[in-house]
Amino acid sequence: MNRRSMIVAGVAGVAALAGAGVAWWRLRVEDLPLPAGFWDSRFERPEGGELVLASLRGKPMVLNFWATWCAPCVTELPLLDRFHREHNPRGWTVVGLAVDSPTPVREFLRQRPLALPVGLAGLEGVEFGRLLGNTQGGLPFTVVIDAAGQVRSRKLGALKPADIEAWTAAPG
Repeated sequence: MNRRSMIVAGVAGVAALAGAGVAWWRLRVEDLPLPAGFWDSRFERPEGGELVLASLRGKPMVLNFWATWCAPCVTELPLLDRFHREHNPRGWTVVGLAVDSPTPVREFLRQRPLALPVGLAGLEGVEFGRLLGNTQGGLPFTVVIDAAGQVRSRKLGALKPADIEAWTAAPG
């Protein structure tokens, strides 16, 4: 490797570390309480009716922002659905907020039914996610809220099984 290549690689490495540091700083849990009015939020459900977040207050909750056109979102939905089915009897719930138009969400759910409740957040879901710390508005975005209503974890990007194991190991 010549000197110029080494310098370019070094600069790229420093930039990557700086970017990771900024992402970590922006997504620190202790910096962000739930926004005012969070529990008053309501979303239309694809099958009809309303998803009312207040009805889930006092339970640990995983709130996942997803869209039908987001490949990592679609990939992680079965993992989240399995977590919901296995842990819902123990008080946990997983809520999927679709940042998408109603028609593609309904079609997607007809082909791939989910046990977890889904709310239609539409494009307004991007702003709701920003209030919860997703300043970039990217998907997928997941927030874990404990039974006391405190944010315990946030993740921008695809979930891994280790992320989910950490939720159940954490108090709350």
